[in-house]
Amino acid sequence: MIDFYAQRQQLDKLSKEVSDVAEAMKIPALKKEVEELTELQHTDGFWQDVEKAQEVSRKITVDTRRIKKVEDLKKRVADAQALLDLVEEMDEEGEVENAKKEVSDIAEAVSQIQIEALLSGKYDGNNAILTLHAGAGGTEAQDWAEMLYRMYTRYAERQGYRVKVIDRLDGDEAGIKSITFQVDGEYAYGYLHAEMGVHRLVRISPFDANKRRHTSFASLEVMPEITDADQITVNPDEIRVDTYRSGGAGGQHINKTDSAVRITHIPTGIVVQCQNERSQIQNRETAMKMLLGKLTELRERERLEEAQNIKGELKKIEWGSQIRSYVFCPYTLVKDHRTNFENTNVDAVMDGDIGDFIIEYLKRS
Repeated sequence: MIDFYAQRQQLDKLSKEVSDVAEAMKIPALKKEVEELTELQHTDGFWQDVEKAQEVSRKITVDTRRIKKVEDLKKRVADAQALLDLVEEMDEEGEVENAKKEVSDIAEAVSQIQIEALLSGKYDGNNAILTLHAGAGGTEAQDWAEMLYRMYTRYAERQGYRVKVIDRLDGDEAGIKSITFQVDGEYAYGYLHAEMGVHRLVRISPFDANKRRHTSFASLEVMPEITDADQITVNPDEIRVDTYRSGGAGGQHINKTDSAVRITHIPTGIVVQCQNERSQIQNRETAMKMLLGKLTELRERERLEEAQNIKGELKKIEWGSQIRSYVFCPYTLVKDHRTNFENTNVDAVMDGDIGDFIIEYLKRS
């Protein structure tokens, strides 16, 4: 028999949690923003700047969806409270089970939206651009970088995201030395920025004839795709643009068919490159988006470090700097050193089951 008092207590708790989520998401402010952006859509000449118009439309869609989720949950809680009263009077077994299941379903939905409420950063709703670099260790480290790339593509598939390779440098024998790829989807950056850092692998190397245990490292950079260039500006005099043949080692060439583009931001030393688009113009546009993303991520990190009064320095890809360890031998364990969250199912993790690691980090950050 259903404990109606306990169910009402749970619904009261869920009602408060939904209200807390609404406050965290700043729902009144989102509603006002949607109204203002919708009015902007109806102004003369709005669609002349297609890229900006698409960004405004995307923002309206994302904000409207967040508002609707919260308001729908508020209504479900209120309906469930009324349903409990009715079911208690009817005292029919089938209706009792339906009411109990509805409360359970609401609890699950609230849990999911609480995670989404954590993604309230300025760029959390944006697409993400990820770059993996193999650490020292030659073929073993390069193979590890490729394994991580596969893990993130599998995670993206689970989330319904799209993945597009921007730039890739293969290893000498196997694996990849570095790869840059874009992950498109709602809150892609919000979730994936939790993965930024050094990842450590311990296993029996398939490339070692003596079957010794090896430790390898790879680093992951994560930046938001910046679609509104007004958010950050780049002085043309502060960048150097080089072109080279796609798939080649790089360098400037006179040949007009060279389509790959490398952009160096002189003040910061940031270098981005793209060779996977069809033309030099497209590669340059993509590379500029990457540069804007890196400059934005750098600016946000510096702002955070200044607020926390900590020294800003990039960690080296080596022992002691890893955010997570993946141990294949002598036991199996994946452990995040920031949260101490663990999973002994290494195969599942390498197949993209990293959602719990990300959520645990978001809860504690």
